[in-house]
Amino acid sequence: MISRCDVPRPPERSFASDNTAGVSPEVIDALNAVAAGSAMPYGSDDLTALAYQAFDDLFETNVATLFCWGGTGANVVGLASVLEPWQAVLSPDSAHIVVDECGAPARFTGATITPVPTSDGRLRIADLDPFLQWAHSEHHPQPRVVSVSQATETGQLYSVDQLGDIAEFAHSHNMLVHVDGARIANAIAATGASVNEMLVATGVDLMTFGLTKNGAMYGEAVVFIDPSLASNARFVRKQAGQLASKGRYIAAQALALLQDDLWLTNAAHANALATTLAEQVSSISGIDIHGRPEVNAVFAQLPRSVIDDLQRWSFFWDWDTNENLVRWMTSFETTEADVERFVAGLRHFMSIQR
Repeated sequence: MISRCDVPRPPERSFASDNTAGVSPEVIDALNAVAAGSAMPYGSDDLTALAYQAFDDLFETNVATLFCWGGTGANVVGLASVLEPWQAVLSPDSAHIVVDECGAPARFTGATITPVPTSDGRLRIADLDPFLQWAHSEHHPQPRVVSVSQATETGQLYSVDQLGDIAEFAHSHNMLVHVDGARIANAIAATGASVNEMLVATGVDLMTFGLTKNGAMYGEAVVFIDPSLASNARFVRKQAGQLASKGRYIAAQALALLQDDLWLTNAAHANALATTLAEQVSSISGIDIHGRPEVNAVFAQLPRSVIDDLQRWSFFWDWDTNENLVRWMTSFETTEADVERFVAGLRHFMSIQR
């Protein structure tokens, strides 16, 4: 129990996850604007058509876009549309589809989700090479998709060139490239690359385009950058329970975020506050910040007793309990005051650690 005097006030907003954030006011306004009246269901409405065109404009090419309820469902729909049950997905062992989706991709695709050990959460060509020997052998699942997260679960980024190299390698061995873009906005904002430069010119075939972590109430998009891969996607989406009956409410959110680059403004703010948090925490003796934040995640190592007290004061999740490594996430609504309060709490509990 925390019973010490002079405990600072905790921050108003949590550093546990960018999923703890609320909804951008512009998104609320957009939802209110479409709340009255009637429209065709299941994405057959005019607003969804406008949103699909907005994604074509964003990618600077014709893409096939489908809206889903959430990130896990969007990953399932994308992967299940391009896989046969005897095939395999090669993905970092830290990837969301490996450790955080309760086996949903494997269940709904029937394919093997193969975790590939990496040094930092990013795949490299050398990591993929050993799996080429599986090709054409009836005793092994056939590698068909290379899946990477941009940004990764460990807060790292692939450069445009790195994504291009992975895609070139994959395509040369009859594989596709899938990007889990739950935080694609943070990656685009951090690198300054355009969507076309990062995802089209590099050769990415399909992706999940995240909305929820960046200001939406709910909803994600599956984007088939190669539209020919989407021939079965509508049926997969329906069967997977990812077809929203009132699809205009997801479309309205997507349009609100894309308008005037609000999605990038939100992401850039989250990234900047993570950098601020890391810089301020780095001056506290006894806390080790693991690298400079590339997006909106800060990873820190600190004493176990301090972690326990901090989590009771303002909750966040452990990342690796064996290493006393934790993760702090910022969001579009994190404020400077939230950072200051959190840092004050860190200083307090570090000063009285057992």
